[in-house]
Amino acid sequence: MTREEKSQVIDDLTAQLADNNTIYLADISDLDAGATSALRRACFKSQVSLAIVKNTLLAKAMEKSDKDFGDLPSVLKGNTSIMFSETGNAPAKLIKEFRKKADKPVLKGAFVEEAVFVGEENLETLVNIKSKEEVIGDIIGLLQSPAKNVVSALKSSGGKIAGILKTLSEKE
Repeated sequence: MTREEKSQVIDDLTAQLADNNTIYLADISDLDAGATSALRRACFKSQVSLAIVKNTLLAKAMEKSDKDFGDLPSVLKGNTSIMFSETGNAPAKLIKEFRKKADKPVLKGAFVEEAVFVGEENLETLVNIKSKEEVIGDIIGLLQSPAKNVVSALKSSGGKIAGILKTLSEKE
């Protein structure tokens, strides 16, 4: 690979890092061709982009990026694949599901919405992260529940409230 080609790859990786808020690094070495194809198909179905990268080029792209990757460059040893996704927990769920059939992929680290996770032990934490849409749905549900309670209380005792309001207005 020439110097110009390396520079172009670094620029492309830097652009991808800037465009994505969910970045996972995993080791998929030792997967045979069939398992690798199955992993790629699973990634496609889950809307996760998977690419194999050279550690040195990815490290340089991380340095050029405006994001703070913390200790994430320290995991760039051995074979590394990078996963991009719109949903914060999609790659973690994919890795967990795929590991039911194989020993790999092994999570090296992740960058999710400015939070850095280093090491395989964080896989369960990442699986349980709620997506932005799920959090918004939970908040809307919480905000709607008091209003629903008030409306149902008003409906159930509609006649009583009218009588109470009439009595209160007559006192004045």
